[in-house]
Amino acid sequence: MPGTGTAQPRHVAGGRPSSDAPALQARALVKRFGALVATDKLSLDLMPGEIHAVIGPNGAGKSTLIHLLAGTLPADAGQLRLNGTDITRLAAHRRVAAGLSRSYQITNVFKRFTVRDNLLLAVQAHDGGGLGYWRPRAAQRGLYDAAHALAQECGLEAEQLARRADTLPHGEQRKLEFALALAARPSVLLLDEPMAGMGPDETARLADLIESMRGRAAMLLVEHDMEAVFRLADRISVLVYGRIIATGTPEQIRNDAAVRQAYLGDEMDTRPLVTT
Repeated sequence: MPGTGTAQPRHVAGGRPSSDAPALQARALVKRFGALVATDKLSLDLMPGEIHAVIGPNGAGKSTLIHLLAGTLPADAGQLRLNGTDITRLAAHRRVAAGLSRSYQITNVFKRFTVRDNLLLAVQAHDGGGLGYWRPRAAQRGLYDAAHALAQECGLEAEQLARRADTLPHGEQRKLEFALALAARPSVLLLDEPMAGMGPDETARLADLIESMRGRAAMLLVEHDMEAVFRLADRISVLVYGRIIATGTPEQIRNDAAVRQAYLGDEMDTRPLVTT
């Protein structure tokens, strides 16, 4: 059962040093579903430009945390600040406007639209013109240029732009979803199990894409693929029963006995954690 005490998370010494204020700051977030405490006074800092992974066993509260940060679930208690501004009570779409975007565990694109139309809609939605004013291409060269630039940045080939999104392989749909999230020019990007459903080759290519975006936005990565986590993360927080029990660098988390006992040892037997 989730813990009910008030002990604070144990932060492993070290981590990614920064004198900047957090890009995203959660303080004492609580979410209950009846008697179940899914998020138990959870506090977390995501620093500008870092990739911060959150790992934990099934049922630890990782998906609930993403929903609380994105605004698709209201917190029962606690505070959330984005670049110093309190967004605790902001609706999800207003958080996007404030600079927070997310990808989804299940790919979330307009599957019957072409790749180009998906990108154009995303660019237009964040361009201030809204979605109700679709104008001729000649008058919207800037939108097309921005859409094509996003495609190129996210590794989508020019010949894929005219394809319907649902004809793309799963990994390519993930790239498109990243491009849609980046259209908002976010300062914080929430990545909810981006490698879910991928084979090894697709996972490696998506990890390369995330690596190429390092520094463009602060990224909170929730992921079960430990090889990807230990390759990409500047810092890792371990979530168990709705609480963060430790935060540190990948090396510190890899060698932390309490973390192994609570999660990594069960997940990966007792073999050493190996990264490439």
